[in-house]
Amino acid sequence: MFKLEGKVALITGGASGIGLSTVKELLANGLKAITVVDFNETAGQRVIEEVTEEFGANRAIFVKADVGNVTEFRGAFEATVEKFDNLDIVINNAGIMNEIEWEKMINTNINGTIHGNLLALEYLQRKSSSEGVIINVASVAGLRIAGYNPIYTATKFAIVAASCSLSMEKNSNVRIITVCPGPTETPIMENVKSKFSENQVEVFATVVKGYRFQSSSHVSKQISAIIESGMNGSMWVIEKGEPAYKIRMPQYEKLRHL
Repeated sequence: MFKLEGKVALITGGASGIGLSTVKELLANGLKAITVVDFNETAGQRVIEEVTEEFGANRAIFVKADVGNVTEFRGAFEATVEKFDNLDIVINNAGIMNEIEWEKMINTNINGTIHGNLLALEYLQRKSSSEGVIINVASVAGLRIAGYNPIYTATKFAIVAASCSLSMEKNSNVRIITVCPGPTETPIMENVKSKFSENQVEVFATVVKGYRFQSSSHVSKQISAIIESGMNGSMWVIEKGEPAYKIRMPQYEKLRHL
């Protein structure tokens, strides 16, 4: 079984929410070091201070980058290898929800995740001394239809499709795994009025009342376990604070409805 001990990771969107919780969870479970990639430099530097105080020096570095910009994103991979001389795990976690600035959301959620996979495959196969792992963080939004955030939903559908499809290629020693968290207490759920149209806000508020939110720390614990034991191509739902469970997308013929 793949072990976290002694491994080096890179995580996007690592300055808050699920990303930050995952940084700390992995380090607490023996990860050697991690690169935190985020566009928020202030929050990113604060993460490094927290990690240094909690886990010791030289366990993490921060790289400011827009994952939608492949040149900036590549710089984070280069910085990781230069600092830690290896890379074993890449977690594509960065994502935003903003139906108003939908083009930016597509660039971050879809382009950023695809950049992350292609760069990860390049660097993991070239630099890793053992098996590599790519975790793509999608959402249950990528598994169902929702009228109140259609473009966000589309980006998560895209991540699910790209992640599962890439896992079918012959990537030698790299496992590609998809995780789909349910409603989680993260900053992505804040200031929703600035992210939706007036009609969408009203519907969203109604729907959210029925959500059972889970903590980001619960999600990170599940991700940690999935990194160690999840099979290549597997897809996991993490929701309601319960253990992650594996799902499989059916062939479209089986969805036929007459």
